[in-house]
Amino acid sequence: MEISERLDHLSWGAFHWRIALALGITWVLDGVEVTLAGVLANALERSPMLHLTAAEVGLSASFYLVGAVCGAILFGYLADRHGRKRLYVATLLVYFSGTLASACAWSFASYSAFRVLTGAGIGGEYAAINSAIQEFTPARLRGRIDLFINGSFWVGAVLGAGFADFALAPDRFPPDLGWRFAYGVGALLGGGIMLLRRYVPESPRWLVMHGRVGEAEQIVQTIEVGTGAGRTPSELAQDRGTSDAGLSEVTLSAVLGALVTNYRKRALLALALMAAQAFCYNAIFFTYALILTTFYRVPTAAVGSYLFPFAIANFLGPIVLGRFFDTIGRRPMIAATYVIAGLALAATGLLFRVDSLDAIGQTMLWSVTFFVASAAASAAYLTIGESFPLEMRALAIALFYAFGTLIGGVAGPATFGALIAQGSRNGVAMGYVIGALLMIAAGIVEAVIGPRAERQPLERVAPSAFCTGRQGATRRGAAQTVSKRHSGASISTG
Repeated sequence: MEISERLDHLSWGAFHWRIALALGITWVLDGVEVTLAGVLANALERSPMLHLTAAEVGLSASFYLVGAVCGAILFGYLADRHGRKRLYVATLLVYFSGTLASACAWSFASYSAFRVLTGAGIGGEYAAINSAIQEFTPARLRGRIDLFINGSFWVGAVLGAGFADFALAPDRFPPDLGWRFAYGVGALLGGGIMLLRRYVPESPRWLVMHGRVGEAEQIVQTIEVGTGAGRTPSELAQDRGTSDAGLSEVTLSAVLGALVTNYRKRALLALALMAAQAFCYNAIFFTYALILTTFYRVPTAAVGSYLFPFAIANFLGPIVLGRFFDTIGRRPMIAATYVIAGLALAATGLLFRVDSLDAIGQTMLWSVTFFVASAAASAAYLTIGESFPLEMRALAIALFYAFGTLIGGVAGPATFGALIAQGSRNGVAMGYVIGALLMIAAGIVEAVIGPRAERQPLERVAPSAFCTGRQGATRRGAAQTVSKRHSGASISTG
C-alpha cells in the first residue's frame, strides 16, 4: 500500500485535530482582520495621530486585498516548489509582523503599507495551508473537514467584533489606543499558533512527489503509531519495495500552460465558483452596515449587533451541510448550494425592493441565504484543491483565489456601494439580482462539468500532469491501481 493510500485509510485522531487547529486557524485570522478593518473604521478616522478620511479607510482595505492577492500567488508558488512546511511558519510570520505593525502605524502611508503586509500573509496562508490540510485529511472525510475549516472564518468575524467592542469602549482606552489594542490581540493570536506549527510535519504526499520517500515514510509511520494503525515488519518491507512517482522541477510557465491546456474545464469551473462567491460575499459583507444605516436608520453604534446572527448562520452552514458533500457527493451538493443561495438572494432583493422588510427581517434573510452560501463558498476552495495535481495544487488555489477576489471581490463592494449611495431601492435590488444570477450560473457550471471527488484519493481525482518516462509510468500505474479499488466513473481532467 502506497503512502498516499495509507494516509487516506487512517482513522481521524489527535494528530488530525492538531493539524486542523494549527493550520486551520488561517480562516479565523482572516475573519478577525476583515472584521476589524470594518469595525475600526470610525476609530481610525477619530485617531489623533492617524486621523484618516473615509476615503483613506476604504483605500487601506483595498491595499489589504492587493497584499492578499500578491501573497497568495507568491507563497502558493513557493509552497509547490519548496514544500508546505517551510511556508507554515513563513506566511504566519508575515501576517504576525503585518498586524503587529498595523497596531503601531503613525500615518496613512505606514498604515497602508502594513495592511499590504498583513494581507500578503493571509493570502499566502490560503494557498499553502489549504493544500496541506487536504493532503493530510483521509479521503472519506476531506469534504466535511475542509468545509468546516473554511467556515471558521466566521468564528474570527465574531472574535474580531468582540475585540473591537472591548477595545473601543471609551472608558477603557484613549481614542488613539483602543484600535491599536484590537490589532495587537490579532498578533497575539497569531504568535500563539506559531508555536503549534513547529510540530506540524511536511506533507508526505509532497515529499513523495519530490522523490523523498524515506522522509515521507518516517512521517507516516509516526502518524500511524499515534492513531493505532502501525505497520507490521512485513508490511514495512513490502512498502520499501514500492514507490510513488518522483518529480522534476515544475516551472510557473508549465503550470500556467497546464491550466489552459490539460485543465481548461476545471479552470473554468474554479473561476466561476470563486468569482461568484467572492462577488456575493464581499458585496453583502462589506456593505451590510451601509444598508442598515441608510435604509433602516439603524444607529451606527448598533450595527455590530446585527453581525452576530449573520456570522453564526455562516459558521453553521458548513458544519450542518458538510457531511453531505462526502455522502451525496460534490457535484450535486455544490450545484444545489450555489443555486439555492442564488434563489434566496434574488428573493431577498425582491422583498427589499418592495420595502417589505425591517432591519431584523433583512438580517434574518441574509442569515438564511448565507447559511447555504457559506457551504457553497467553502466548497469552492475544496474543489480547486482537489481538481489539480499535487505539484501545482497550492499555486492553483492561489491563482483562482486571486482571480476570483479581483473579479468578484473588487466589483462586488464597488457595485453595491455605488448603488447604495444613490439611495434607490431599485438599484440595490438589481445588485442582489446580479449576485443571484452569478451564483446560479456557477451552480449550473458545476452541475455540468464538476468532477466527482467524494471519498476519492487526491491522486485519482487529479493524477500528475508533469511526470514523464519511468516516473510518469509509476505515477499513472499508481493512479490506475487506486482507481480499481474505488467505485465510480473515471474522471476527465479536461
